[in-house]
Amino acid sequence: MKVKRRREEIKTSKNIFLSIILSLIFLISFLLFLFVPKIYLVGSSVVSVNINSKYEDMGIKTNFFNKEEEKKVKVISNVDTSKMGTYEVKYLYKNNLFTYKLKRTVIVKDMVKPVIVLEGEKKEYYCPNGEYKELGFKAYDNVDNNITDKVKVKQEKDRVIYRVEDSSGNKSKVVRKIIAKDKISPTITLNGEENIFLGLNESYVEENVVVNDNCDLDLEVETTNNIDNTKIGDYNVTYKVKDKSNNEAIITRNVRVREPLNANTIYLTFDDGPRDGTTDVILDILKEKGVKATFFVTTNGSDSLIKRIVDEGHSIGIHTSSHRYDIIYASVDNYFNDLDAVKNRIYNITGIDTKLIRFPGGSSNTVSKKYSEGIMSTLTRDVLNKGYQYYDWNIDSGDASFATSPSKLYNSVVNSISHDKYNVILLHDTKTYTRDALSKIIDYCLNNGYRFDTLDINKMPLRQKVNN
Repeated sequence: MKVKRRREEIKTSKNIFLSIILSLIFLISFLLFLFVPKIYLVGSSVVSVNINSKYEDMGIKTNFFNKEEEKKVKVISNVDTSKMGTYEVKYLYKNNLFTYKLKRTVIVKDMVKPVIVLEGEKKEYYCPNGEYKELGFKAYDNVDNNITDKVKVKQEKDRVIYRVEDSSGNKSKVVRKIIAKDKISPTITLNGEENIFLGLNESYVEENVVVNDNCDLDLEVETTNNIDNTKIGDYNVTYKVKDKSNNEAIITRNVRVREPLNANTIYLTFDDGPRDGTTDVILDILKEKGVKATFFVTTNGSDSLIKRIVDEGHSIGIHTSSHRYDIIYASVDNYFNDLDAVKNRIYNITGIDTKLIRFPGGSSNTVSKKYSEGIMSTLTRDVLNKGYQYYDWNIDSGDASFATSPSKLYNSVVNSISHDKYNVILLHDTKTYTRDALSKIIDYCLNNGYRFDTLDINKMPLRQKVNN
């Protein structure tokens, strides 16, 4: 009986001892769980980074860190994103009891696809009676640079496929849609000028046009006109052409039938006025002699002189408001702003919407080139398209240059005029010696059988050669 009890006591002691041991193990494990840092990587242990990009390490984390402990983490990295390869980032952390080591693998590689750039559009049309002609392409890669020579092109029925692969295996594909359809109209270019002046009863000579088309050759031009050369007026010649895909083009030539200027005729033209003290006296002389003239006016002088010019039967036209070449000829807009200022003045005073103009310096001036290359070529076309008519001269009296006295001016004019031509004389009604020489000039012309006339919109213009 005693032996049995002893055995039970020993067994119980063993169980107690085992329980104590297990409890201690559990307690130690629990304490380790609570107080030993748990170190782990933030993010994946293997990361890929694009070459030439910035690598930003995500670091490590623990439930035991504070700011002071974070400073104890030593990071060792050999990552170089300028070179492809496999690199390591090592993390070493020591506290009083433990040392921890972690590692991250960083793979630097090219992960960017090449770029294919097409010349032209992604949808292109080509001639139905022809074949699609490649417009070109280029391919670029962030590592391999220009890889155009690696592009593989495959043309199918209605599309072209462009493929390219860089040295890292990155692939790109671009598709261009191609359609057998002509959507482009023919082009028509006039032979000769857009605006033609024709004398009364003068036959119109057709100068024709040049036609080009992207697909078709030998296209037929339909030409029509409404010209009546027996009547002064503005007419049109219309050229129409269609290609085989019914794309149409139309262009128009303006034909203006005008009364010719007459030989043995003096056309007195005055620029830069009116001016009190000269224009008024000139008007008196013209009235006394029964002679009509043409005045290209500015915004200077009295309104009464503008009205008197019209009331006494003279022609009135537009010259310039400022006569500042640097402003007027700086741009097309500047020119028309200047013109409109004079036009509005004439209309407000007289009610006449004149279309008669004279360019400052004439259409042949070269001073405009200093301020705008080619502007006279543009302006001489634009004024005609806007319904204006410009007049130059074929006799420069010299009163704005060398003929600075009444006698010099008189001699300049009478030595320049001829019975065999029309005589459009440039004068300036702002000059005192022009005023003082005018009566004698008119007397000479009348005594020698010349007649006088004015310029107007219905007369054939005198145009100099444009030099800018």
